[in-house]
Amino acid sequence: MPESLPYWIAGALALFWFVGAYNRLMRLRSTALQSYAALDATLVRQLDFVQARIAEEPQTPGEQALPAAASLDAAASQLATLLATTRLRPLDPAGMAGLGTAMHILVAAWQRMHPGAVVSFEADGTLSRPAPLDGTDEPFEGDAPMAWPEPSAAAEIARGQFNLAVAQYNAAITQFPAVLVAWIMQLRPAAPLR
Repeated sequence: MPESLPYWIAGALALFWFVGAYNRLMRLRSTALQSYAALDATLVRQLDFVQARIAEEPQTPGEQALPAAASLDAAASQLATLLATTRLRPLDPAGMAGLGTAMHILVAAWQRMHPGAVVSFEADGTLSRPAPLDGTDEPFEGDAPMAWPEPSAAAEIARGQFNLAVAQYNAAITQFPAVLVAWIMQLRPAAPLR
């Protein structure tokens, strides 16, 4: 027994390290999932705002919807479908890429329909930029803030918090030796919402 004592100590230390590393990765994953829940709530609020504005648009019976209104309605339906799908697996990179595309399509359709009702915020909630006076828009560089239909910074703040939580989780599962725990437990990288 005395000869095997160092092996038992080494095995206990390895087990405690594995459990500690696993708990850290699970906390980071849980933080990313919680921040997605907050993001989902703000996206649903944006979607409700857009759908309420679509319903308010006057339309006489037999009249066809304007192409801009029809594309906005289709984009809202697409975003609603992808939100429901993404709720099942919020850290799936393919689902998040589809959700990001649907969001950009909705925002573009909203800007075509209501060009004067666009407000853009930074990730910390501050106003990103004033509306352009001459009607032109300068392109953003990098991960640009989005111009949300509902004039509230909540969606951009939630998106920034989700992206930060995903970045921390992704960094943690690629660090050595935690990458071994991630490989054993089959933890995959997540994708931010761009």
